Amino acid sequence: MGVLSMVLFPILGYLSGSLPFSIWVTRHVKGVDVRDAGSGHATTTNTIRQAGFGWGALVLVLDVAKGFIPTYLALHAGQNEILSYAVPLTAACAVIGHCWPLFAQFRGGMGLATFGGALLAVNWFAFVIGLGLLLLLTITIRHGARASVFTGILIAPAFWLFDLRGVELWIALACGLVISFRFLIDWNRKYRELWLDREKP
Repeated sequence: MGVLSMVLFPILGYLSGSLPFSIWVTRHVKGVDVRDAGSGHATTTNTIRQAGFGWGALVLVLDVAKGFIPTYLALHAGQNEILSYAVPLTAACAVIGHCWPLFAQFRGGMGLATFGGALLAVNWFAFVIGLGLLLLLTITIRHGARASVFTGILIAPAFWLFDLRGVELWIALACGLVISFRFLIDWNRKYRELWLDREKP
């Protein structure tokens, strides 16, 4: 069961992450593809731009759930050394699925909400620390993508400093690498509004 879980849970994570809720919601509500406007990504903020705050909030909850559910299941599947490695791998695969979804031509979102869901499944305090780090860097750097790259790099060291050295540390390492790589695509983007990530005309 242990070896099988090392394969099955990460696959579940990727398939869960691949559910493109922002694309489905905006297509249902507005008849458009969320990736055809705004940032060009399948994200909560892009859903808000095109379908409104209510639908954006729904997408946020669903994107968090994509990381939470498979990570929670992997975490509670049993206690052995192999399964302990399956948890961060499952979380990382959920984030990878969100960024490069099987069900949306591998053009998805940026992975932050799904990463947050994975952390919530393991340790709510780790989620708070990660969110605080992201907000602090975003306010300081005033560039969402660059702040997210640095968050991905610094979140594991931050957990270490806060004595969060269990499975949440390994999730931070695995998912942080994915997040940093993903946000490099927007490193040189221009921003008009800090949190909505809107490009200057």
